Amino acid sequence: MDRQMISAIAHQDHPIAAPLSDESVRRVLGQALPTGPGRLLDLGCGRGEWLVRALTGRPELYADGVDTDGGALAEAAAAAAEAGVADRLELHAGDAAEFAGGDPYDLVLSVGATHAFGGLGPTLAAARRHLAPGGAVLVGDGFWEREPGPATLDAGFEPGEYTALATTVDRVVADGWAPVYGHVSTLEEWDEYEWCWTGTLTRWAADNPGDPGAADAVKAAEEHRRAWLHGYRGTLGFLTLVLRAT
Repeated sequence: MDRQMISAIAHQDHPIAAPLSDESVRRVLGQALPTGPGRLLDLGCGRGEWLVRALTGRPELYADGVDTDGGALAEAAAAAAEAGVADRLELHAGDAAEFAGGDPYDLVLSVGATHAFGGLGPTLAAARRHLAPGGAVLVGDGFWEREPGPATLDAGFEPGEYTALATTVDRVVADGWAPVYGHVSTLEEWDEYEWCWTGTLTRWAADNPGDPGAADAVKAAEEHRRAWLHGYRGTLGFLTLVLRAT
């Protein structure tokens, strides 16, 4: 079973593919969305959950989503149709870092997708290229809650992969951005996300014992759970920021 399929199954019970609760997503979107008509762009939209939630109840908003995962885009299209917003959402299959776009956007999102650009700085640089004057960026990325020890590094992380919360924000500000809102995911949000990630895969494998991918799903869940509980739990944090260009 390939990585994209494992991720698709793992996120079925937690469609926001990041450690944020539904209430946190609602609050962050409330701070980020334009007050009137506007255009949104999600770079690395996955299943389109952020965009579908943003468009629901806001008929004056239109959006584009970009992702390399065709299966995730198909799920995004289905979710948009179910929510009644498909006519205002255009999905694009391709590399988010290479997306040309068209007219500038009033809100550019990229939550949990900075790996597609090579880090937080390059992600913000890409967002800036698509941003309309006075627009906002909503970005989510990791940071170190504390200095990573051997157990965290053994889980597959590099010491310089992230920085402390204060350093992360300082670098964003130095790069020409003004934070207008932020959310630091709680340990409860992290645990909910990780239990859903590992549990959904485990349950899927138990419900589909004859599927050729069942063993891969179990292995992925076990490895992820071990890395989380014995490695990065309490060390890796997640920060979501709403930014304006300065």
